[in-house]
Amino acid sequence: MPSQIDYRYATAFPAAQLYGALVDAEFLRARLAELGGREASVVSHHADEHGARYVLRHELDAAGLPDALRGLLAGRLVLERTEDWTVGPDGHTGTVEVRVVGSPVPATAGGQLAVADVPGSGSEFRVHADVSVALPLFGARVEEMVAGKVRELMELEAQFTNRWLEQRAT
Repeated sequence: MPSQIDYRYATAFPAAQLYGALVDAEFLRARLAELGGREASVVSHHADEHGARYVLRHELDAAGLPDALRGLLAGRLVLERTEDWTVGPDGHTGTVEVRVVGSPVPATAGGQLAVADVPGSGSEFRVHADVSVALPLFGARVEEMVAGKVRELMELEAQFTNRWLEQRAT
């Protein structure tokens, strides 16, 4: 059974402004420069008034993974993340797909994204995703470890996003 990620963060900024940052190429490059590791790059990016699609590559710290698995990953956990966003009348929704690259470990994640206004208090970013690792013996343990690393990354990304928006609000 896949490990689930349910993550939310709130900001004082309206949904349109939060979404605008999240899909902005300059923002994505800056976030990756700070948080993305050695393999960080914006692989592709397209955004217009209807939505956005981009592919990011970044590296997570492989510390804490089983030694045998770290050996398969060459000590590095490089992810490729594709986000597809749609702008709708009730907010901004999307999908996310993540896969481990450069490794024989069959690990993936996929789920739903949303940015919506919260009455009287700015907006909220939500992620619901499932992490799946098809690896005998280690699968469930690795899924939870990878899910934990992704949660840590999302928290760091939320902090970066709030700083980014605050700096541009002045």
